[in-house]
Amino acid sequence: MRIALLTEGARPYPGRGTGPWCDRLAEGLPEHGFELYLLTGPDALGVGDRISPAWRGVHELALWGRRPAGRAPGALRRRQYARAYEELVRALVLPGERDGFGAGLYRLAALAREDAGLSAFLASAHARRALERVWRLPGADTSAGQPLVCDVLVAADLLEQCLRPLSAPWYGTGPGGLGGADLCHVVGGGPAALPALVARHLHGVPFVVTEHGLHLREQYLGYREAPYRWPVRALLLAFFRALTEETYRQAAILTPGSAHDQQWQRRCGADPARTRVVYEGTPAVSRPAAGPEPAAPTLTWAGALEPGRDTELMLHAFARVRAELPDARLVVHGEEARPGYLAHCAALAERLGIAAAVDFAGRPGSLAEAWESGTVAVFSALAQRRPRLLADAMLSGRAVVSTDVGVAREVVGPTGLLVPPRDPSALAGACLALLRDEERRSRLGLAGRLRAQERFAVEPVIGAFREIYLELVSRFPAFPDGGGGGAPGERPRPFARPAEFWLRGGADGAGGSASDDAAGGGDDGAREGGGRLRTPARLGALRADGGSLETDPGALAEAV
Repeated sequence: MRIALLTEGARPYPGRGTGPWCDRLAEGLPEHGFELYLLTGPDALGVGDRISPAWRGVHELALWGRRPAGRAPGALRRRQYARAYEELVRALVLPGERDGFGAGLYRLAALAREDAGLSAFLASAHARRALERVWRLPGADTSAGQPLVCDVLVAADLLEQCLRPLSAPWYGTGPGGLGGADLCHVVGGGPAALPALVARHLHGVPFVVTEHGLHLREQYLGYREAPYRWPVRALLLAFFRALTEETYRQAAILTPGSAHDQQWQRRCGADPARTRVVYEGTPAVSRPAAGPEPAAPTLTWAGALEPGRDTELMLHAFARVRAELPDARLVVHGEEARPGYLAHCAALAERLGIAAAVDFAGRPGSLAEAWESGTVAVFSALAQRRPRLLADAMLSGRAVVSTDVGVAREVVGPTGLLVPPRDPSALAGACLALLRDEERRSRLGLAGRLRAQERFAVEPVIGAFREIYLELVSRFPAFPDGGGGGAPGERPRPFARPAEFWLRGGADGAGGSASDDAAGGGDDGAREGGGRLRTPARLGALRADGGSLETDPGALAEAV
């Protein structure tokens, strides 16, 4: 199969990027042809030269920053753009017109394909006037109402960047076109889903959505501190919410990275029947367990230094541990994510009288080194949105104590100790129980390592997506437009492409069918570099010594 994987790269704020997960997926399924479609930041173009050779091709589009050059549409086209844009904006600010989001989105995409003038229109005064006119309509959401002129300018610019993928040159059926893909795989959601939505709307290409940490939830958290006034933030959050709902509605299968994320997706309208949890695999499962414990009883804390991780709770709990075990130590690994928060934590340790026993070690060389430096791994976060850090601690073989939030119960299960958030007494009690009982620590550490190895190995993830891909192509027509695999007007059907249609390295034969050659309509001889494999009616021509492959089973097996 030809699989188009869409994701975001560098962004103005921390993002998921293509990362090693996508590379491992492409490398783990060499029987399929993967092409990477990457939405990048303004300084990240050219990243395709530095990625895994498993990708058959790399296509990039600068999502953030200066808009691409383009000619502004004429008066007639401008009115068409304005109507579609106004329909989309009305769906964002008027409660009774939410259903218009998809119609406006696909109409803008259709217009962009015809003249490539979308970005120029969205950056024009006509688009800003349309946005302001709708934004000020009676009945618009009060949270997004009464924008200032500066709000209109900022919001129009941000919407242009969010909608930029609609004008990407990716929607044809030839080489590099999403219309010629068997399916799309969106990793991360958000604007990366826009090309998949358009490909499905134009060509019927099904798509899968994988989210390791929900895009919409991250937008809500990020826009709390974004440098924009509230009307702008409300409008952009309405856009991401509408885009998420449309993505979940149109996706063939959703694969959240945890059951916790699955519940969030259902609240956003995802169909439970089309949702399957696939944990984020990590190669750390093959890492050896941590070595001997340190001589002094030591608690290890790792994560970003910010209020959401609640390092203050850890310090208050450690003060109670220190009162019971005077030789106990606490090592805090992590970088400062909120300016001034490290100094605040250091001052709190001084006030609690534990500064001499607390080591703010900064970012460790590796997480394995961090866990090895302690006796027990402790997590005190107010929200645990992703399982990766917890799973990494469990893979070290150290016993784990965590606040019972987010994915913690799902990941740790019965192999660790869970305590309520914001409860220093409970956290201290759990830490003391493990520090005083070496046999229990060892037993829970081993059980946690085995649980993490079972759930977060790479091989089950690769196997899950192999099954998902095959299921999708069996349910969706190979030629949804009726072309390429059957007679004109013939009803599209699953598995319309013969099994020998694709060869590894031969994805350039996407326009036709092996059945064409059986009828005598293909090129003579074997296609060099892969291409289409000849059907049995023509296999005799491939035998170099002139013998018939049809009558020589050994030669036939070798050819296939």
